[in-house]
Amino acid sequence: MKSGFVTIIGRPNVGKSTLLNQVLGQKIVIATDKAQTTRKRIKGIYTEKRGQIVFVDTPGVHRPLNKLGEFLMDEAKFAIPDTDLIIFLVDGSEPAGKGDKWIAENLLKSANSPIILVMNKVDKIKKQEKVEENLITYKLLFNENIPVIRISAKTGRNKDTLLDNIYKKLPEGDLLYPEDVVTEENMRDIAEEIVREKILLNTSDEIPHSVAITIDKYEETDEIDRIYATIYCEQKSQKGILIGKGGNLLKKIGTEARLELEKITEKKVFLSLEVKVEKDWRKKDRVLKNFGYVTEK
Repeated sequence: MKSGFVTIIGRPNVGKSTLLNQVLGQKIVIATDKAQTTRKRIKGIYTEKRGQIVFVDTPGVHRPLNKLGEFLMDEAKFAIPDTDLIIFLVDGSEPAGKGDKWIAENLLKSANSPIILVMNKVDKIKKQEKVEENLITYKLLFNENIPVIRISAKTGRNKDTLLDNIYKKLPEGDLLYPEDVVTEENMRDIAEEIVREKILLNTSDEIPHSVAITIDKYEETDEIDRIYATIYCEQKSQKGILIGKGGNLLKKIGTEARLELEKITEKKVFLSLEVKVEKDWRKKDRVLKNFGYVTEK
């Protein structure tokens, strides 16, 4: 039996969370087409007869512009040293860019763990020659040949091939978690992320990056879960947008989040949302810590 940790590293919006959800066969991390959807390291645990893979989903690596950006970078950086294998996930529909080069030079070349280059979104390209051209640009980022797997995180294409290659590189070992566990996240964490996902899907421009969610109270009974959450934004104008005309947008966000949480908990959910302003919170260490953005090294 084999077991170990597999860290997924890549630029924003290359499909890290989509891949993890696809492998696990259920949604444990939120996934949207917006950058910085993932803000914290999240473990997804895949168990079968060959053993157990503990995937570590990380925030997309990009140049930090504020304290929150520095936290996101640290979340990715500190996931590398203790991992057994690194998946470098790239957007195979385009050639390697500056972000990919930065990751390769600053995070991966000094890593002691083996690396698999996984090209996602190759199904978007009709000409195979173009895929090969793009592949060459990624291979040039490394001094040695590394295994390459072409996948579609969205459809699950070549998922089994990826799993086969992962198990080949993992060490022998017993299960790290009980076989029925798929994540370390608790319901407070999940509720926080689901609310943030619905904000990401229903807003645009700077709003998605300017919000943080806190779960102020989570009351659980056999019949119903009662969740009280606060949405923090940075400006009064953002608060107005989030609430919407007559409270319509906030109601829509709340309804969508509640319905998804009811699917997860398999019971009724009462969800109360409030919007508050915490000016420039992404630049303040103290506030970041209060919102749970603290890197565990």
